[in-house]
Amino acid sequence: MRTPKAISLANHEIVTLAVYLLGGDTQRVDTEDAAVKANVPAPGRFTWRKYPGQINLDAVRKKLWDAAKPEKGGYLRGTEREGWVLTSAGLKFANTNRTVLQTAGLERKPQNLKERNWQRRERERMLASDAFAKFAASRQAAISTQEAESFFRVDAYVTGSAREEKVLRAKNSFGDDPELGPLIQLLESMITKGGTLLHEGGHQPAAAITAPMGTTSGRRGWP
Repeated sequence: MRTPKAISLANHEIVTLAVYLLGGDTQRVDTEDAAVKANVPAPGRFTWRKYPGQINLDAVRKKLWDAAKPEKGGYLRGTEREGWVLTSAGLKFANTNRTVLQTAGLERKPQNLKERNWQRRERERMLASDAFAKFAASRQAAISTQEAESFFRVDAYVTGSAREEKVLRAKNSFGDDPELGPLIQLLESMITKGGTLLHEGGHQPAAAITAPMGTTSGRRGWP
């Protein structure tokens, strides 16, 4: 049975929440998996009229593409072939609407050991990077484009959607981290121009973005 809150959400918002439930902030989600999950908080929204027990995959596919459109919020990026991931806007939307999922009795599964270990190791790597050392010393203007790319594990050979998703995964995983969040914002701006990630070349130092007070290279606890 649909929850009252779920009914008030548009179909492209429902599929966004489905991608969120399936861990789409850090990994690609298959279209069919998203379709099955979207039918849980909103049963009947994506099924055939004559065969209400069967999900209309084409209806879900269209709404996934809608959710990727800027005029619809730009909540997702991806393709039917490659799968779908949440953008920063999509993750923010999902977090804002957690009550919809809770009312429907839905929650994301806790991170497994592999995911926790990846997040811990990745955070330690970022804190040990040259870019973070300069940022913590208030020398952000001295960070090179190559150091910014190294922070995100990209180089001239990582291009297109693969490059963009490296940055997106870092933003989704550590954007709220008190030490790494401001640095991620700065470094993204250094390898971004007009919304397009550069392969190499010049950067745009964001001098107004500074390290948080008391930032050091010391480690904070992370699951």
